[in-house]
Amino acid sequence: MHQNYQLTVEEVLARPSFQHAYIAAGKMGLGRLVRWVHIIEVIQFEELLQGGEMILTTGAAFKNDTESFLIYLEQLIHRNVTCLCIEMGHHISSVSQEWLYAAEAHDFPLIIFPEAVRFIDITQDIHAHIINQHHRALQDLEKVSREFHRMTLTSQGVSHVLALLQSSTKGQVIYVPVDAQPKFNPPLGKRESAQWLEFLASQGTENGSGDTGAGLYLEEIDGQSVIIQPVGAMGKTWAHILLVLDRKPQEYEYLILDSASLSIAQDLLRKRYMEERKLYSQTLWVDDLLHMRIQEEEQIKDLIGAEFKRLNALDYQVVLIEFEQEQEEGLTAEDDGIESMGLHLSLAARSVFEGGLFHPIITLKHNRLVVLAFDKAPKKPAKERLQHVLESLQSMKDHAGARLKIGIGQPNQSFLHAHHSYQEALQALSVTVTLQQKNVMFYDELGVFELLFHIADKGILASFVRTYLGPLIDHDNQKGSDLLRTLKVYLDHDGSKQVAAGQLFIVRQSLYYRLDKIEELLGSDYMHPEKRLALQVGIRAYQLLYPEKKL
Repeated sequence: MHQNYQLTVEEVLARPSFQHAYIAAGKMGLGRLVRWVHIIEVIQFEELLQGGEMILTTGAAFKNDTESFLIYLEQLIHRNVTCLCIEMGHHISSVSQEWLYAAEAHDFPLIIFPEAVRFIDITQDIHAHIINQHHRALQDLEKVSREFHRMTLTSQGVSHVLALLQSSTKGQVIYVPVDAQPKFNPPLGKRESAQWLEFLASQGTENGSGDTGAGLYLEEIDGQSVIIQPVGAMGKTWAHILLVLDRKPQEYEYLILDSASLSIAQDLLRKRYMEERKLYSQTLWVDDLLHMRIQEEEQIKDLIGAEFKRLNALDYQVVLIEFEQEQEEGLTAEDDGIESMGLHLSLAARSVFEGGLFHPIITLKHNRLVVLAFDKAPKKPAKERLQHVLESLQSMKDHAGARLKIGIGQPNQSFLHAHHSYQEALQALSVTVTLQQKNVMFYDELGVFELLFHIADKGILASFVRTYLGPLIDHDNQKGSDLLRTLKVYLDHDGSKQVAAGQLFIVRQSLYYRLDKIEELLGSDYMHPEKRLALQVGIRAYQLLYPEKKL
């Protein structure tokens, strides 16, 4: 299927419009590629060129003056022009030996038309040929891409994709997964195979932990072009494809390689999704553990197997990830849609937790992922790594239209204590609803909420709120004012009027008016330490009681 979609100087010379032309110097450059044709009849033109052009001229810019010609030639070489075609006749009667030496020194093809030619015929001919080549390349690319897509849909596997990639490019294809044996198409000897694997390792890609966003990497080795393409998804690289060509790669090869890597990534993603579903069915016992329906270590040993002793000695934290699909108005997510979304999220979560040096045990309960994150690197700060993991997970799901709220319990040890960290994670998760603007909450950041959660009688909290904040709440309800929020922002920023006005998006004068009203309702001592503390606790209690009311 592969064709050469590039046009060389040698191929141009074989076209009918060049039947009377001959190459006077620079024969070593006949393999240069012609990207476009341009006519240049001025002496200063460097900024007009981009490289890869075939230049046509009658010599009007330099005529028979060698110094002017050398200035003209130097600009062409500096701009990576492909070749120069000179028409003999009105402006030039002969080509001096000095001109030929200069072109030969740079292997720069110098083509002579011994008689007048129609430049318009040449440009139309070559431009039409180049455009037709591009059109054929796009047709072939579409055909191959459709075949890759068909392979993905029919699960024909990586080997078929690699075979089609090789037949489409006529290059050496090397596929190196991070967790399986490499594949070579066509096959290579042991020595050569080892050399290519050593080369890949030298590029820093052997561990597969790189970011797939890094994209293609091109290297020139002994006259060969080597393109390295990472394959993966969800922030993790699962494999690399090396495409080795005996020529400079064309856009066609880049596009084919990208399509092949996408097809392989989809195939690998499907397999990992199936594995995740299998793992999910094997970890349903976690819900029994967290709700203390499992109370014997022997039961857990039977469920986990050989990994029990190692994991039971590691610190771990329970992480609750609540997800909600953003729906169009009037539509609700179906149960199977929630499960599918949860499994995809579980697959992404497993990847990022492992990347953060945690061993995750994950189960799915309704619209929540429950993760037991065992710390495999106790000498590195766990909280800092967890924050990075959860930030990565949120950024990965943002584009998918899923909203995540996350609560994290405190570190613990021993499976039988998991319910403690689980209860802490639940409380932290509930505060994300209360605070609204905060989507990730660690239990050790709850502050006064930790105490408020342990007040079982919510009537006590409501009475406390009425005692200290009742006048503000009543005024806001009757007048539609925003005094309670104003007080919260003002106190949270240590009584800074400048910062509070900025956070509330109001001018200072408006803030002063609100503060005067607050003082009138609460008393002039509302900023005294004891009363200020009571007001701040009262505001948190109000948020806990009425999480739907945004402050």
